[in-house]
Amino acid sequence: MFDFLLTALSFIMVISVLVAVHEFGHYWVARRMGVKVLRFSIGFGKPLWLRRYGSDKIEYVIAAIPLGGFVKMLDEREAAVAPEDLSRAFNRQPLSKRAAIVAAGPLFNLLFAVVAYWLMFVTGTPGLRPVLGEVAPESMAYQAGLRNEQEILAVDGQATPTWNAVVDSLLPYAMRKEPVTLSVDDGGVEYQYSLPFDNLPDELNAKSFFEDVGLRPFRPRIAPVFGEIMADSAAARAGLQPGDEVLAIDGMSVPDWQAFVLKVREHPNDDLRFKLRRGGEVLELVVRPEAYEDAGGTAGRIGAGVKFDDKQMQALYVDWRMGPVAALTAALRKTWDMSTLTVRMLGEMVIGRVSTENISGPITIAVYAKSSVVAGFAQFLSFMAIVSVSLGVLNLLPVPILDGGHLLFFLIEAIKGKPVSEKTESLALRFGVALLLMLMTLAMYNDLSRLMGGV
Repeated sequence: MFDFLLTALSFIMVISVLVAVHEFGHYWVARRMGVKVLRFSIGFGKPLWLRRYGSDKIEYVIAAIPLGGFVKMLDEREAAVAPEDLSRAFNRQPLSKRAAIVAAGPLFNLLFAVVAYWLMFVTGTPGLRPVLGEVAPESMAYQAGLRNEQEILAVDGQATPTWNAVVDSLLPYAMRKEPVTLSVDDGGVEYQYSLPFDNLPDELNAKSFFEDVGLRPFRPRIAPVFGEIMADSAAARAGLQPGDEVLAIDGMSVPDWQAFVLKVREHPNDDLRFKLRRGGEVLELVVRPEAYEDAGGTAGRIGAGVKFDDKQMQALYVDWRMGPVAALTAALRKTWDMSTLTVRMLGEMVIGRVSTENISGPITIAVYAKSSVVAGFAQFLSFMAIVSVSLGVLNLLPVPILDGGHLLFFLIEAIKGKPVSEKTESLALRFGVALLLMLMTLAMYNDLSRLMGGV
């Protein structure tokens, strides 16, 4: 129950903040353009909180359904406008002002991403050192010359101090089907290898791409010894104790912690017989993993942590941080890279080169929101930035009903010298709604497939 509540609250927090940023962009620019704002709402439906402020008595609302928001402006197309307020109606504004107001929402989302990335780089980004694990002999990475336990220093000259930095740097090259050069450290000597991404297959699956290429992080053998046992967990109820070493589960040996976690994840709500070593004694206990939902579907967990070797962990992880100026440059570049990557992925999906299984809906976003909250401040900032970029880019697409669709209408108006007819706009908006519903249906289908154990 607590897990569900944390997931729901994390989702509401992320969506509410990013919607507030988006709508504040429309609101802030509209007011500076002299347009009268009637309501600023976070969420839809019945108002839970409403206050009126300022000479215009603008209504500030928090509504019951936290899945969006809107800014309502004075507009003759929606209601009659008093003669003294006609100059402040949205529809009476010059084309340039209307375009600026509409574009402000997604642009504020992109600006928020820059701020989030900047803060992440300044405060420090803990991450896994980019050391290669087992490189499969048949993989592209192996054929290029990469080997186990080499550390990736840079991608095409851009420093990659963490594994996430490697992933973020390589994805744009993969999407563009461009070869890329990796600088690696091998025993204190630096080498360079070229990955021929121009030979990648037409259809890419982002979830398995790095595994397919042969790039996976190094994972040292961690003994299956328990550290912390959470109170009122499956582990505590079964009688497990810190320091217990797992020898076997249901008669199958457990060579390391990774194998133990995999076994537990595969058996939610199933009784498992643990063979343990406790001090000099060997004993058996029955443990039933509790079921929970993550991005991969239903999994099992027992509420026990591993006993870490501090020196081993310190060698695997790094805390990467930058100065304020360098962080701003990096944040701008990161936001640009993520924006172009989002656009390219959408384009590749349309032509069938990237699987539509990569589209996620609210359930997956909620799960990742909770995971990022648990993982720490830097991971939460990174997740917020990624979702904010997606929200900004998607809203700039030239699809009727989205901000980009309205900007398309304005472009046509600029070319023709007159606004798009109400009939044409109405038909286009219906098409946009239908397209959006199809996309939401696909996203929900993908979410439910993941929950049910699908791909």
